[in-house]
Amino acid sequence: MTTFEQNLLREVATLPASRQADVLAFIRFLKISIKDDSELEREYDEALKDARATAQKYNITQADIEAEIRAVRDGK
Repeated sequence: MTTFEQNLLREVATLPASRQADVLAFIRFLKISIKDDSELEREYDEALKDARATAQKYNITQADIEAEIRAVRDGK
């Protein structure tokens, strides 16, 4: 492990857990921003394909999804 990695881990370890999650989210954001558009599109297409397969497997309809969204927005 490099000195940089050790320093980074030490700094992150001193943060509250909620801020550690922010650091992880930021690192993931940085990693996404260096990908080219074609790679991002491929990953998006694959994720969408997986989500549709899961919905089909569990018999989740578009109406189910819309009802769930409405419930969340209504605070239920």
